[in-house]
Amino acid sequence: MAREFEMTNIGLMSYYLGIEVRQREDDIFISQDAYAKVILKRYGMVYCKPVKTPVECEVKLSKHGEGDKIHPTFSKSLVGSLRYLTCTRPDILFDVGLMSRYMEAPTTSHLKVAKKILRYIKGTLDYGIMYSSSQDFKLVGYCDSDWAGDKDDRKSTTEFVFFMGNSAFTWNSKKQPIVTMSTCEAEYVVATSCVCHAIWLRSLLMELYQTQDGPTKILVDNKSALDLPKNLVFHERSNHIDTKYNFIRECVSKKEVELEYMKSQDQVADIFTKPLKINVFHKLWMSLGVMNQV
Repeated sequence: MAREFEMTNIGLMSYYLGIEVRQREDDIFISQDAYAKVILKRYGMVYCKPVKTPVECEVKLSKHGEGDKIHPTFSKSLVGSLRYLTCTRPDILFDVGLMSRYMEAPTTSHLKVAKKILRYIKGTLDYGIMYSSSQDFKLVGYCDSDWAGDKDDRKSTTEFVFFMGNSAFTWNSKKQPIVTMSTCEAEYVVATSCVCHAIWLRSLLMELYQTQDGPTKILVDNKSALDLPKNLVFHERSNHIDTKYNFIRECVSKKEVELEYMKSQDQVADIFTKPLKINVFHKLWMSLGVMNQV
């Protein structure tokens, strides 16, 4: 009975979020194109002109945005609708998170950026995530941060994504709860969040009889952040980091995770940190497994 109730809830959630599953012999494609069309119709963007990226690369938003104020209810409704779409569209996760920071007092400049996201969705209605058949069940995590990216409170953004096989299956992008003093500290904080999630995923996979052999690789593009867990003595520049973030050292010593360096240009999680140029943006969302229906 409990299992039946659980499956019913999953079915209802898929129905309300418009998640469509197309299963073939060697792959599964999930998307929300019907739900995306509903969003465009609801906000009068059915006939808008498509664009190739959800946010301009040089965009800089602030709570003190230019233009007239608009009703926050409209902004909250739009952002909420878009957030549900990130269930199958990780390529808009950062942009929707960015807009959610300005829901309480939005202006026309914020609305302009939100409409740009809708115009991007218009041109990618049939996009979703492809999960191909694979015998690779090795869990791998990528993490990155945008140091002091918020222009109002100077907080950084935490981003990570986990893969099994060739496609992403869980991702996260949100502002860090503290103000970090350097890129090293910001990367160390996001690496710790990623490690915590990795430990939880390893436990979950064990219950699903997919026990991970050896440590889970966490790929970081900051060498200084990689050095911190290895040093038993803090340097002056890092002794202000809160004790809770040193949890990562214990996980490394237990060989539950392994931190590894990756070049910034190959860091998949970079798509969750900031607006990117068209060629970089397209390269990274393809790496996530995002593609149009074939």
